[in-house]
Amino acid sequence: MTDVRQHAEEIQEQFSDHLDVTVDDVASRLDSLVNEYRVPMEEARRSVVSHYLDEAGLERDEIRSGGGTEEAELADIDTDEQWLNVTAKVVDLWEPRSDAVGQVGLLGDESGTIKFTKWAKSDLPELEEGKVYRLGNVVTDEYQGDYSVKLNRTTTIEELDREMEVGDDSEEIEGALVDIQSGSGLIKRCPHDDCTRVLQNGRCSEHGEVEGEFDLRIKGVLDDGVDVHEVIFDEGATEELTGISLDEAKQMAMDALDTTVVADEMREETLGHYYRVSGPTMGRYLLVDEMETLTGPVDAEEALIKARSI
Repeated sequence: MTDVRQHAEEIQEQFSDHLDVTVDDVASRLDSLVNEYRVPMEEARRSVVSHYLDEAGLERDEIRSGGGTEEAELADIDTDEQWLNVTAKVVDLWEPRSDAVGQVGLLGDESGTIKFTKWAKSDLPELEEGKVYRLGNVVTDEYQGDYSVKLNRTTTIEELDREMEVGDDSEEIEGALVDIQSGSGLIKRCPHDDCTRVLQNGRCSEHGEVEGEFDLRIKGVLDDGVDVHEVIFDEGATEELTGISLDEAKQMAMDALDTTVVADEMREETLGHYYRVSGPTMGRYLLVDEMETLTGPVDAEEALIKARSI
């Protein structure tokens, strides 16, 4: 079986419930992009999938990527584009930032919490804060180790007459900040509805070339003397940690004609200092909700070398 044919069969299976499209139709589109226009296969596949999504009037998370639907606890969600059934309490509802989003907020079960998004055009009933639901056919999403679930028109919602204790999945760490990783400082995110992926060379892995929106972030490494922990500071936490606001960071980058000066300044201000941070864990990262500066600086390079040797 050729590579083109195999990809075509997988794409056709994804859309078989929504469009009358044959494997030959899909293969023809892929073959033209790959062999005639020399488009890399993964890029060609994304283009063809986007074409059929537009034709069917669907969102990407309304198309199965394969596999069945299984029951899951929220804390166990660690795979992208997985179809699951969950039973959870609506812990908090937030104000949607886009007309395309019907509801957005936080779900919780005994194991922990996770963000959810319900699309406006899904025609699903409204979820109420404090109530427990069985949600069938939700699909997982991931960026930078942060997982969420999406509710779309294939999702089923059943309100349950029961109480649920929501588990606390937060963690607290004390240690020296010994590294600020690549992808920190002044970054750009994809501006598409409910997509916050960080752009790489002006491209979003989901939506291609876009005009990004500026944001601040630090991906750091804390050494507690025994283990090292990867942590993420969002814009608010980054400003609290460094004293640099988003507007100030943009001005710094404009003056230097280089965005990397922002991360360099942040390293100068924070590396080697002790911090106490707390927040939920998502994948391998702790997402900082609260932080406190502790005593004196250490030799960050020496501490990082020691940590890596453990």
